[in-house]
Formats: sequence, C-alpha cells, structure tokens
Amino acid sequence: MIKAAVIGVGSLGQHHARILASTTGVRLVGVADINSDQGRAVAERHGTRFFQDYRELVSLTDCVTIAAPTTDHHRICVPFLDAGRHVLVEKPIAADPTDARDLIRRAAQAGVVLQVGHLERFNPALLAVRGLARDPRFFEAHRLGVFVPRCLDVDVVLDLMIHDLDLVLHLVQSEIRDIRASGAPVLTGKIDIASARIEFANGAVANLTASRISAEKLRKFRWFQEGQYFSVDLGRQAVVSRRVQPADNPVGREMAALEISVQAGEPLRLELESFIQAVRGEGPNGCRGEEGLAALEAAHAVLARIAAGR
Repeated sequence: MIKAAVIGVGSLGQHHARILASTTGVRLVGVADINSDQGRAVAERHGTRFFQDYRELVSLTDCVTIAAPTTDHHRICVPFLDAGRHVLVEKPIAADPTDARDLIRRAAQAGVVLQVGHLERFNPALLAVRGLARDPRFFEAHRLGVFVPRCLDVDVVLDLMIHDLDLVLHLVQSEIRDIRASGAPVLTGKIDIASARIEFANGAVANLTASRISAEKLRKFRWFQEGQYFSVDLGRQAVVSRRVQPADNPVGREMAALEISVQAGEPLRLELESFIQAVRGEGPNGCRGEEGLAALEAAHAVLARIAAGR
C-alpha cells in the first residue's frame, strides 16, 4: 500500500486528493493547505487527515503530490526529496531554473522519482497521436482562457504557454535556435497575453499563443509533418488528421481525412496513475525533472524576449 499525501488542495489539488483517495493500492494519509477551512473540507470529504504544517507529512508518506503556488514549489519539495520521498510537483517545476536544478539534484541523490505535472502529456487526444509524430516541422498552438483570480503569482507564459512549450519540446527533440516573442499585461501586473515564434536547430518552427483574458476557452495544438497534418483539440479530446494521398501527378495530390479514435479519459487520473506506477518501479516517469527544467528554461527565454521588446 503506497502512502500518499497532497500539499495544496485548492482548485487543482482537491482533484489530486479525490483521485488518490480512490486509487487502488494507495492510501491518502493526509492533505495540507494554508487555507484550513478548505483543507479540512477536502480531508473530511475523502476520509483522511488535515495538516496545517505540510512538514508533518514527511515521516508519514511514501510519496507526495504538490499543487501549491509555483513560488512555493522548491521550498515544499525539498524536505520530501531529502527524506527520500517520491514527488510529483505541478508545472512549472519551480519558479526559476536554479531552483529546478536543485530539485533535480536532490532527487538524484535520494534516488527517488521527481515527476513534473505537465498534464497535457496525458490528454487522451494527444496520447492517440503522439506515436504518429514523424519529424514534425511546423506547430501552431492556441491556449486561451477566461480570467480567473488564480496562478497570478506567475505570468501567462509560466501559467499556460508552458504546456505547449513542453509538448513541442517533447515532439521535436531538437535544440532551440531562436525565439521571438511579444506580450503585455492587461488585467494584472504580469504578462496576461503572449505569443512566441520558436525556431529549432533541425528547422522546425512553432508559433504559440497564450491568453488568460479571453472571452472563450480554447486549447488547440496543431502540427504538420511530411505528408500529414494533425489538429488536436485538447479541450474536447478530439483529433482531426489529413494525409496526402499518392498520385502520379504531384499537382493532383489530395489531402484525405484519416480517422483517429480517442479513448476519453481524465488526464489528471492518467498522470497520477503513471506517477504511482513510477513510484512502484513498474513504469517510466511521465515527465522527468530534466524535461520540466527544459520547459521552464524555454518559458523564461520567451519572457526575456518579451521584456527586451517592451
């Protein structure tokens, strides 16, 4: 029986608690949150204990998931890693790359799993087509959200765009050669809307847009590769693909629809199941600390380009 805990049970963390409490072979031994009313309510809902001080959970757990604000990730992760506890920390891995590297080092020294919660890797629509990626060359991503007063400790690049940065890096597997970006604060003192054009050493290009002040929600991720196009609707968990049909005359070639079935599922449950499997040594780490660091470094590079242009 794996003993697990959740640190931070707000809008996302409460779902960590819900899923872990219902996962076979896992016992949710406690939750912690600075909001004691919220923490106690979640603990009571799932038949576990509430802890005001997360450090009390170190000695009681085998693993922990951390869904606290980004600026608290490093501070909360350290005592668990140093005590040899497995950690899943929500994205981004930390507020800055220096802290992220420190967490990676501590996890390696302790010989434990450090998984980063890049949730879209476990979106059923992405899972349905990830294995079909063949040297993708051009990406477009639009991630738009309505304004909600959460995650305002970071810019929209670290809050939203980092999801698509991680997916592009995961699929391209090439060094970034150049970044051009723009963005602006609108409702907060941080960047609320941003766009970036990223060029890779292998010739791939990605155009990414992220907003947390839009009138509608949209999570579209598209890519082109030789002879094929994919449009992945991460929100609806649906895929549209078209493939070039061979023809004697290149001018007469057509793009024909390709049916791709998607098995609906809850990405967070799939992510947490992968984490528990990694803790047991029964599966790979769904997003290693080093991959979380790469996405974080790319996000900081985008923010640097935005700052340079303002």
